[in-house]
Amino acid sequence: MRALVVEELLPDYAGVHIRDVPVPQPGPGEVRIRVRAAAVNFPDLMQTRGEHQHKPPVPFVGGMELAGEIDALGEGVAGFAVGDAVCSGGRGGFAEYAILPAATLRRKPERLSFAEAAGYPVAYLTAYVAFSRCGMVQPGEWVLVHGAAGGVGLAAVDYAKVLGARVIAASASDEKLAVIEKEYDVDATVNVTRGFRERVKALTGGRGADVIYDPVGGDVFDESIRCIAFGGRILSIGFTSGRLPVLPVNIALIKGFSVHGVRAGEYGRQFPARGRENNAAIWKLAEDGRVRPRVDREYPLTGWREAFETLAQRKVVGKTIIRPDL
Repeated sequence: MRALVVEELLPDYAGVHIRDVPVPQPGPGEVRIRVRAAAVNFPDLMQTRGEHQHKPPVPFVGGMELAGEIDALGEGVAGFAVGDAVCSGGRGGFAEYAILPAATLRRKPERLSFAEAAGYPVAYLTAYVAFSRCGMVQPGEWVLVHGAAGGVGLAAVDYAKVLGARVIAASASDEKLAVIEKEYDVDATVNVTRGFRERVKALTGGRGADVIYDPVGGDVFDESIRCIAFGGRILSIGFTSGRLPVLPVNIALIKGFSVHGVRAGEYGRQFPARGRENNAAIWKLAEDGRVRPRVDREYPLTGWREAFETLAQRKVVGKTIIRPDL
């Protein structure tokens, strides 16, 4: 089979190559999936350089979200059959076949395509943990979502509206904001390149945003602490800007706000019962059609470099998908 293998940790994906490798065989409790779609996430890019906190030993096949059909069952697997359409998080999606523990699989909701299902769990689980576990978003609250055009940001926009929040979508692109305004029921948009502090205050009657969802960090975080409401919550999701911000605690003291780090996967590992509840909740949202995951672009495995660059260059609204079956 063909697989996208990270053989060395080097800049500019220099250690990444498409290789012909043996088709893997499932062990006890495992299944083999014929991969129909795999989502591209920023950690996938970072792992090619060894810059992510999770550092799998080389060589490895990336692709932490995937969807496809069960192709073979390992010993002891029950509840699934060959041909079942499933999706999962893990690793190995950038290949024609992947091996995963059966316990990690979810049946693909009929409402979602393979591409939509592949790009669903990480983004929506992050939004769910951020808003329902950490930020405790309430109906009517103002929620400012930074990086709103990215997969993680757009899921936050989508889920915040499910919770009844008033949503301000923030991005550095007017074109992307126009797409969000057209396809999602946001209450307002703001281009962060022109500053957003005064705009957010004006929209919220001078109070500021109750909750700020920040996967960007850097200058965006610095300005966010100037437009957070008293008693508000800043949810730190990541640092796609490349700069770790520093919090002046005197401002937090004066304005009475909190900063909460959000790692959805780690939350589930620390609190397994809640983790299971979180996963059940997001897939129920998908099955009921209450959320709208958006796939921006799809590429064959041979187009992996261009697919990676759509994220690196911030070119997408929603998710980029690699299709190993093309």
